Amino acid sequence: MRFLVAGAGSWGTAFTHVLRERGHEVVLGCHTAEQARAINETGRNPRSLPIVDLRGVEAVPLDDAPADVDVIVVAVPSKAFASVAASLPGSAPVLSLTKGLDPASGERLSTTVHGRPVAVLSGPNMAEEIAVGLPTAAVIASEDGYLVGELQHAVNSTVFRAYVNPDVVGVELCAAAKNVIALAAGGVDGLALGDNSKASLITRGLAEMARLGEAAGARPETFAGLAGMGDLIVTCWSKHGRNRHAGELIAQGLSPGEAVARIGQTVEGITTAPALHDLSARLGVELPITEGVCAVLSGQSLSELVSNLMGRQPTEE
Repeated sequence: MRFLVAGAGSWGTAFTHVLRERGHEVVLGCHTAEQARAINETGRNPRSLPIVDLRGVEAVPLDDAPADVDVIVVAVPSKAFASVAASLPGSAPVLSLTKGLDPASGERLSTTVHGRPVAVLSGPNMAEEIAVGLPTAAVIASEDGYLVGELQHAVNSTVFRAYVNPDVVGVELCAAAKNVIALAAGGVDGLALGDNSKASLITRGLAEMARLGEAAGARPETFAGLAGMGDLIVTCWSKHGRNRHAGELIAQGLSPGEAVARIGQTVEGITTAPALHDLSARLGVELPITEGVCAVLSGQSLSELVSNLMGRQPTEE
């Protein structure tokens, strides 16, 4: 198959590697002409995961992306997703790799794709590990049964095992919410509160995600699967997790902006937290961890957040 990967960051670069290993033809749409030129000249992405061999991949500025492709993979930050989706060439179906909500509307990202079939891919997929061929699993969700089957066949391999799931709502909400929980988990690391505290936070975070999903009409089992528990665990614990790292830096005294600058890459949880909070308010769902993360991003001390969460009225689990 012929794929266009829109977005040459870490995840877009790693997924290009996945596709190339499966024998597909890939065009990599870059943010700038300079980045595209560097990839074409060196066979490496100088900005993201230069370890990945991109020889044989055609890199182009995203504005010059071709229309004659079978699938368009979108791997751009959530704040850019809607505008990129609206400007995509041709009518090929979209596979979204972006994990977040549309910050302008608070809606799921797949709902901003119009006039073409759409699927979403999620799971415990740290780009740095995929880039060096370490095994993982992912879930692909779509309301289009034919599309999801084609995509599963296209990407499944002995190191990238693909499952399918019809629950688009649940998979997308898991992908968005887990980044917010990971910010809080990083705060636990930054304050050196220990593994018990972190495991407790992650477990209650999963319950929080499931409550939101239930209110939005998602399937409960999705939250115990790869998009839910699987992605939440790796995002909250991995040394590669940007959101976890950002939470750790904020706990150590950096502002959210300083933490993002230190990391040098998109930290989706910071963008998603207020959108997720607004969505929970519209659905009438209480999300204490998400509310606390929003308060910390607005200036509340993390120690005060911990005290508030631990001091809540005890309830049934």
